[in-house]
Amino acid sequence: MNTVEAQINKAKHALHSAVENNNIEACLDILNNLSKIKATGDLLKRTEIGKVVGKLRTHKDNQLSIKAKAIVKKWKDDVVQQSTSNNPNTKKPTTQSPPADTVSVASTEASRASSQTSSPKTPSNEGVARTIKSDEVTYKSTGSVPRNKTIELMYAAIGFNSGADSDLLLKRSLAIESRIFQEYGDVNEGYKSKVRTLANNLKNKSNPGLRESVVSGELTIEKLCTMSVEEMASEEAQARDRKLAEEALFKARGATSAQAETDMFKCGKCQGRKCTYFQMQTRSADEPMTTFVTCVNCGNHWKFC
Repeated sequence: MNTVEAQINKAKHALHSAVENNNIEACLDILNNLSKIKATGDLLKRTEIGKVVGKLRTHKDNQLSIKAKAIVKKWKDDVVQQSTSNNPNTKKPTTQSPPADTVSVASTEASRASSQTSSPKTPSNEGVARTIKSDEVTYKSTGSVPRNKTIELMYAAIGFNSGADSDLLLKRSLAIESRIFQEYGDVNEGYKSKVRTLANNLKNKSNPGLRESVVSGELTIEKLCTMSVEEMASEEAQARDRKLAEEALFKARGATSAQAETDMFKCGKCQGRKCTYFQMQTRSADEPMTTFVTCVNCGNHWKFC
């Protein structure tokens, strides 16, 4: 085990402990140290540190969640940069005719310009929609028009607002289509439904995390193709749904039975100590009960185990 990997594993165990003890200051210190590490796909895969830090992106402490999001984004950029540097473009004259079984979607203007090359381009302007046609990408035909359309659709979906090399985007797009076709065995209704679901979630402007995870390889194609709509939702949407569920639980519990009043807890919002609380078993029987607390003064509520 190399020094960096050992350092990450040590930090991972320390972070687990700090989170369990709700030691926010310690968590931030550990994250600050982790942010200095230049990540690689292999390193993230071996240590699984990305999963640990990724969970903190929806932490109730705003400072901690922001820090975790920044680190995950940095690591994703590191991985994409590494993939780009390992796959340099090979320039070829545009006058060379592609093989008969190769689908060419280069624009007419580009094919006429002798000064252009047929190697894929990586746009420098983020925020611009990317397509196989606009990136002048060529790929081997599947022999099926609908399957080819799926590849192009997936390319546009994961390529939105991405600065990744087009070779990498094409590789991911081909893998997604291949995995869907393997699952359904034909371009049937199941295949089409899965394609629509993935495309809609991947190209969602408010869900950049899903696209980045697919492009960087943090989220495997196998896992992506088995995820539910809820699992593919953005972190913000998942956090919002959890908050709504908790609020519904508070209201439902408060309406059905009286809650005990206490001054044991301090409200993080108004600093008051007049609170009501109740406990409920929300996890397995061998896990401790969850305590739900509501501040009488300002109505703020929170939970802890």
